[in-house]
Amino acid sequence: MDNLPAHASFANKCFHAALCALLLALLPAPASADTQDIGAIRKAVDNFARQNTAGQPGEVDLTVGAIDPRLRLPACDAPEVFLPTGSRLWGNTTVGVRCQSATPWTIYVPVSVKIMASVAVAAHSLSAGQTVGQSDILLQSSDLSQLPPGVILDPAQAIGKTVISGAASGQALRQDMLRAPQVIQQGQTVKLVAKGLGFQVSSEGKALANATLGQTVSVRTQSGQIINGIARQNGVVDVNF
Repeated sequence: MDNLPAHASFANKCFHAALCALLLALLPAPASADTQDIGAIRKAVDNFARQNTAGQPGEVDLTVGAIDPRLRLPACDAPEVFLPTGSRLWGNTTVGVRCQSATPWTIYVPVSVKIMASVAVAAHSLSAGQTVGQSDILLQSSDLSQLPPGVILDPAQAIGKTVISGAASGQALRQDMLRAPQVIQQGQTVKLVAKGLGFQVSSEGKALANATLGQTVSVRTQSGQIINGIARQNGVVDVNF
């Protein structure tokens, strides 16, 4: 270096100085007292998401996405975490964080929410009109956020019901794919049971429509009066007064 001409030595020093300045500009600057801590924002989002998914019917697997470390936000004493309108903590979503200080700001942080739960799936292909038995169902761990609404978690909610339009092997069973069995047929003679405080009265009538278990059905009494009640097993219709 000592043998370099003076102008070459000067140029070399300038090159190194410019390179160092460029590198320093690209490195994230340390947070100052006047800059919002990005790590604190991510922690607040994580706490918010976990609190608001605590009641989900499965194991929550939650990941808060990265925030650009070069972001410089004015320090905020009380950042507010919120869920944007129309969003929910389900699948890939975003959570908002805003500050209502003298220099307000709002950012949106990506969040991934998986809800892992045991789901009832068809053990083999099921045909339309088939009555579901215990051997027709398997439990399979699945991410509820990737499945349509109404999937069945408890096999008891499917057993004994009728398949409406068929299901492929391994397909998650949904409530709208099954129909409860009919317990009352139109024109059937049914037993009307009215219960009250300390008394029970029963009579007979004719069902005016088919009804599944728990469904409301109209019944014409022997006197011609039409009464609505709840269909039960064995041709019984409960009437509440």
